[in-house]
Amino acid sequence: SLPVSQMAPSRISLIACAILLILNSSSSFTIVPRRQGVISSPSPLTPPSSSTSLFGNGNTFGKVFRITTFGESHGGGVGVVVDGCPPRLSITEEEVQEELDRRRPGQSRITTPRSETDTVSILSGLDPTNLTLGTPISMLVKNKDQRSNDYLGNDMSLAYRPSHADATYDAKYGVRAVAGGGRSSARETIGRVAGGAIAKKILRINSDVEILGYVSKVQELGCDVDDDTFTLEEVEANIVRCPDQAAADKMLERIDQIRKKGNSVGGVVTCVARNVPSGLGAPVFEKLEAELAKACMSLPAAKGFEVGSGFEGTMLTGKEHNDEFYIDPVTGATRTTTNRSGGIQGGISNGETIVVRVCFKPTSTIGQLQNTVTRDGRESELRGKGRHDPCVLPRAVPMVESMVALTLVDALMSQVAQCNTILGEQIEKPNPLGKTARREGFDGNVERKETEKSSVGLNVSEE
Repeated sequence: SLPVSQMAPSRISLIACAILLILNSSSSFTIVPRRQGVISSPSPLTPPSSSTSLFGNGNTFGKVFRITTFGESHGGGVGVVVDGCPPRLSITEEEVQEELDRRRPGQSRITTPRSETDTVSILSGLDPTNLTLGTPISMLVKNKDQRSNDYLGNDMSLAYRPSHADATYDAKYGVRAVAGGGRSSARETIGRVAGGAIAKKILRINSDVEILGYVSKVQELGCDVDDDTFTLEEVEANIVRCPDQAAADKMLERIDQIRKKGNSVGGVVTCVARNVPSGLGAPVFEKLEAELAKACMSLPAAKGFEVGSGFEGTMLTGKEHNDEFYIDPVTGATRTTTNRSGGIQGGISNGETIVVRVCFKPTSTIGQLQNTVTRDGRESELRGKGRHDPCVLPRAVPMVESMVALTLVDALMSQVAQCNTILGEQIEKPNPLGKTARREGFDGNVERKETEKSSVGLNVSEE
């Protein structure tokens, strides 16, 4: 209640910090006056305003189930803090390690040769019997095979790699981690995959959700895979991680051709989530497909996202594209005859398999000579050094799976918090929807109500 002029400086500082924290917790940014001595960007792409500096965050994902990743590619280590995990969940380092092993470098000739075991240590959040306490879970993976000299003391420390984050990090921060690319490296995704391992287990226990990804395209080379039936064993049967072996052989041949030329190649990862309950998501700004898009597009090298029919759906008419409903003769639940919606309608899961596709660009750092610019604004040439994936797709598969899992577990916990209980009583839903739903008392008889064509339909003049 005191006027600002009568407050102690320390109290004013505390209030200012509280305001900043509130603004940042809602994923906003704060504009403050530029102070004397603020370092300017060395080679600005778009010069910032002379009167403001922008301060933001961006290392945390999720609302109820949240992860915050930390660490740089060539620092002491990388990791994650998971907050919001339910208590009494059994989780072990071995379970997390299983997911990390699918992501780690050095798996095959078509991944980066950097030799890391990516051994995870869980530092907090568990009791001695490996049960979660409901408190933050901190996980750390130490870096062991950094070769910073590949970047320092040569032209890699001065020149920007074309299409890499080098120039934009300098433009934003005025400083960057030259060795390994710092936070822009795919090594940052270790924290996502570790957190995703916990998210996968919660989803599996709660709803028997299964999340699987695979490489569905390398350049124009596609595959023939049934998204409802392919298995993890089929995905892991080859180093490309494509369950169609014939297609995988062609993809591998293409990657090898590109790799031997000191170049890189991109493509598409498809990810499915089976047995997702209906009702997850929100109808407006937090549509489930929008949250999935943000999650997947936050991955390094991600350049495009589709759900269901995606862009190909624009070639169909409404009649051709619509997923017509029917009553499942076994469960009595409402199902769809097709799944062009990709398991999401109106921003909310409909109980069918969720299908998303994420396209990844070719790796930026390549062994061929390219034109570029140095930090001090001189035109130059650069040949990439260091160890890099000729194709990110095989290792991107567990990354996409993890981001889908993190999005779905957050949506599930939000749904439980908002909609599933009123004063401790379970809400009775009017119509069971999706492949895992079941109508109470259903005897297998499907009643079909015939209606005259003139009595149904929408007035197209109405919104």
